[in-house]
Amino acid sequence: MNRILLHICCGVCASQAVLRLREENFDVAGFFYNPNIHPQEEYFRREETARQVSSILKFDLLRGPYDKDNWFAKTKGLENKAEGGRRCNLCFKIRLEETYKMARQMNIFKFSTTLTISPHKDSGLINEIGKEIDREAFIFRDFKKEAGFQLAIEFAKRYNLYRQDYCGCIYSRRERKIS
Repeated sequence: MNRILLHICCGVCASQAVLRLREENFDVAGFFYNPNIHPQEEYFRREETARQVSSILKFDLLRGPYDKDNWFAKTKGLENKAEGGRRCNLCFKIRLEETYKMARQMNIFKFSTTLTISPHKDSGLINEIGKEIDREAFIFRDFKKEAGFQLAIEFAKRYNLYRQDYCGCIYSRRERKIS
């Protein structure tokens, strides 16, 4: 069985990605690393949901640092870019690079991300970023296929899990005009 480190953007999205990777004989370890999520209360809610899913599905969950200051520094100048543009691309790269580093530290030779389950995210772009980091180690997937997103929603309802209503960063929150 191949071990894989799966970047987890939120617990609900992780549910279907973990199940699919297990069907492919991967031994999944989760990595919650999301310095983009704001405000901090939202970060903790999403982290708790990821913990709940790891408990339900019985997989190891590691937590990366909540390095929001570094995230703000790296995305400086992109604050007014629309969601889905250059800021998001950089954010994907930041999170996937950290996942890759953690995988290497743990002697795990494959990595992927739950980000591709979202119908609002460009899976091709996310997968390209992963391949640029390490073509051999990154597992290219589009978890939204085969009703992945809908199954994740059903999983959340079945287990009464928190589901967010914006991508995560303060800028996407503003775009959606969430108070």
